[in-house]
Amino acid sequence: MHSCQTLTFTLNAAFCLSLLLLTTTTAVADEPFRPEPGKFPPADKAKSYTGELTFVDHANRRGSLRTRGKAAFYEQAATPFAMLPYGMVRYQGAPADLRDIPLGTILHGRFYLPPEPELSSVPTLRSGGGFGGFQVHFAENHAALLEDEPSFCLREGLAWKLQEVVRKLEHNTDLWLVTARREPKGEQADKNKPETMSVDAATRIWRGRESLLLQDLIDEGVWPADGKKTFDDQPVLLGLRWKPTFGTRFSQKDGVFNRWHISDIWLDEESIQRAAMQQTEEHKTLIRTRWMPAQVDKVEYGKAGQATVIATLVGGMDESLYADFTKGIQGQMSPVETNLKHGIGNIGQHHTAIQGTILDVRRLDGELPAGSSGVQIRVKVGMVLEGFRAGRMIRIRPMSWPESPVPREEYIEGIEERFPSPDIFKK
Repeated sequence: MHSCQTLTFTLNAAFCLSLLLLTTTTAVADEPFRPEPGKFPPADKAKSYTGELTFVDHANRRGSLRTRGKAAFYEQAATPFAMLPYGMVRYQGAPADLRDIPLGTILHGRFYLPPEPELSSVPTLRSGGGFGGFQVHFAENHAALLEDEPSFCLREGLAWKLQEVVRKLEHNTDLWLVTARREPKGEQADKNKPETMSVDAATRIWRGRESLLLQDLIDEGVWPADGKKTFDDQPVLLGLRWKPTFGTRFSQKDGVFNRWHISDIWLDEESIQRAAMQQTEEHKTLIRTRWMPAQVDKVEYGKAGQATVIATLVGGMDESLYADFTKGIQGQMSPVETNLKHGIGNIGQHHTAIQGTILDVRRLDGELPAGSSGVQIRVKVGMVLEGFRAGRMIRIRPMSWPESPVPREEYIEGIEERFPSPDIFKK
């Protein structure tokens, strides 16, 4: 398919910090694990789930994921999830936020039990299925990592190897069925079970700097207008979602109701690298205007309210953001909630944030836990705030980052907004 036979995909090293411990799908916990509040959890204790993103509340860092079960996919009730405060999101091979991911996208996640069930922003559930096992939910609904299909494949060193495509014309449908295997790039085929997925005229094709329509590939003769065409294990990256299609309702575990739809096809390395570069810039702007999340490790109290705050920056960001934190510069930090909302109103990010000097920046040695960047900073502040306590979350910025206003949905005006009192009920 247009000089892609020797295709190799690479993952930018700047994105690998703190993802290294989440690199193998085999390193998944056998038993549910509840992280200790205020501490990064062991990466090998996470459980993996895959499903369709059906709902997003980006301001509160939560949503819903519909996973496959015994019933037809559309009958499955989605499981609510929340991002852990150090939880990472990746989209098209780059750092991202929940707001960047379109509804319907198939996501892979690494999950833990809620650290504090009584404070969870989503319902706490038991794993298993209701209605005879047809409704599947998972109790580990707090995510340390969410990523779309191309991000998952890049991180795991996988590619989809195309075998054949067949034009499907029935029941007023106009689509093609693609048979492919997801396998390590260097291994021979026939290792994994092939999967059949659908493609239609809305599928986006990316090649180098080109954005193509399916009709463009048909005109070039590399995609069949009718009939069947084989691709001899052509490696590509795919973006996946789910679309309703015509089929028999029952016995559809591997049938049309549980079949993924291909939203995007990246034909070569340049095309996915350009997508990742664009998404990286989008995320860098977001972090510089909302500030870098960090978890407080320790507070060394001084005299008259002074203190030295030691904190570890959250992982999954572009390396250039971490590079902005250097010894000797001035910075500001503000306490935030577990959903990373600034907690002191619409001026909290500017007027009530505390300015201080970064005394030291160091890289932690050894195996990093999930969610940690391994970048630890020491900041000397003239006045310590209540939120600057070990285990609490803060947001911090170098003074070189912009002073941008925070949208109303991304801050709270006090504890009553986070945990309403009985006063909200009329007497």
